[in-house]
Amino acid sequence: MATGDLALVLHAHLPYVHSSEPGSLEEDWYFQALLECYLPLLEVLESAGADPLQRPRLSMGLSPTLLSLLSNTELSARFGPWLAVRQELLHQAPAGHTAAAANVAQLLGRASHAWQLCGGDLLPRFQRLQQAGVLDLLTCAATHGYLPLLRDSPEAVRAQLLTAVREHQRLLGVRPQGIWLPECAFYEGLDRLLVSCGLRYAILDAHGLLHGQPRPRYGVYAPVCTPAGMAFFGRDSESTLPVWSARDGYPGDPSYREFHRDLGWDLPADELEQRGIPCPRPLGLKLHRVSGRDCSLDAKQPYEPGEAQRCVQRDAVHFLQGRARHLQRLEGAMDRRPLLVAPFDAELFGHWWFEGPQFLGALFRQAPSQGVGLVTLRETLSRGDALQLCQPSPSSWGQGGYHNYWLNDSNAWVIPEWNRASRAMVERVSRGVGSEAARELLDQAGRELLLAQSSDWSFILKAGTTTDLARERIQRHLGRFWRLLEAIDGTAPLPEGWLEEVRREDALFPLLNAADWTRLPAPPPPP
Repeated sequence: MATGDLALVLHAHLPYVHSSEPGSLEEDWYFQALLECYLPLLEVLESAGADPLQRPRLSMGLSPTLLSLLSNTELSARFGPWLAVRQELLHQAPAGHTAAAANVAQLLGRASHAWQLCGGDLLPRFQRLQQAGVLDLLTCAATHGYLPLLRDSPEAVRAQLLTAVREHQRLLGVRPQGIWLPECAFYEGLDRLLVSCGLRYAILDAHGLLHGQPRPRYGVYAPVCTPAGMAFFGRDSESTLPVWSARDGYPGDPSYREFHRDLGWDLPADELEQRGIPCPRPLGLKLHRVSGRDCSLDAKQPYEPGEAQRCVQRDAVHFLQGRARHLQRLEGAMDRRPLLVAPFDAELFGHWWFEGPQFLGALFRQAPSQGVGLVTLRETLSRGDALQLCQPSPSSWGQGGYHNYWLNDSNAWVIPEWNRASRAMVERVSRGVGSEAARELLDQAGRELLLAQSSDWSFILKAGTTTDLARERIQRHLGRFWRLLEAIDGTAPLPEGWLEEVRREDALFPLLNAADWTRLPAPPPPP
């Protein structure tokens, strides 16, 4: 039996994709994540938590923008009709895909029933799981801003953090202690800002700890603490690769469901238009299996749910046995209980890898018999073990390990725009707010600045997918920001109805406080 623990950590995040018009591509992102990821994950966690023979434990970040979407009643009202359209379109499934179509129909039906049962409000379900000790809920930066690239104005970083903490407490009822740093990105001095905002622990990629000063005695197999009082956990790549990699890991198994082949690409455009879908796009109706590493999309075979389920059980046991062997090796080399930290994007489980929630359910069932203890990050710290003092290294979990995915030829143009807007916000707030009307305008300017800073748009620009959408979103929010600042100073009055429309579209973070951008005192000189 291994003596050690495994901490599974998921990060659930979507950019703020609320649209006043139903049927948008961005709305599809959210609804597909609900259908394939968030609802199935809750179902698995609740089922495991109700079983006295299991001890499910999971740390999970819920980004403030995702919380805003989950609490949006207008969006919630659209999800049922969205499901109904897909139930209708599923009747167009080609012959030979009976089992796959039945599997999707069952998924749609369960989602519809679960949505009605909770009144379209998932947040109480997350709260109950945290109260039961199953979940340790973390926050994130307000709009998933890539913090190392906002550091030119530390007030901008502080505003991202304070807004996140308030929103988490408002919607989930407790102040967060842990944070999933966007892209696990860290820079020198960030730990002091995190602690000043009431946060106590976060996750970094392995090199963030291994290149720290001094190098941690236990590597990534125990948390460290900075002199400012912030604890950091390091990612164990050996525990993430089998799950993360579509090519070399479990999701690439020929029996699992194929992500890229979707009925939305196969149906006639006029069939889609009749149901309010303006052009061919993924619908979340996937009927094929991976079939083989080099198999073309046209040659994919029908999905067989029974065979995929057998693979899930096999892969869960294989994963746990690998972790048990790893812990046994560490046990002989450490004088404390070793910890394996395995962080993932939550959307991997169900959206990108359809069987992912079932895999987690199998892990929860099998972990006791395989000798692997499951823990949350908060549980680990609550044991009171002494932590080594260490100053982590600048790092991220992005391609290249540092900041180049968010700072390159495709997206570098936005960095000076963020910085110019942040400096203007700090300067205007530090002069004093003035009237109540000016305060409201300044608060809305803060929302637009935060929305423009979302790392999702920079990521899309680099990835080269929906680049026009990403560029338009950045420019829209920055344009609104500057217009609001001009209106505050009286240089350009707002057109009639403009402010109301902006507030309706960007109606998030009701507790946002423009004072968060008040100029910070200069840091003391180095000794």
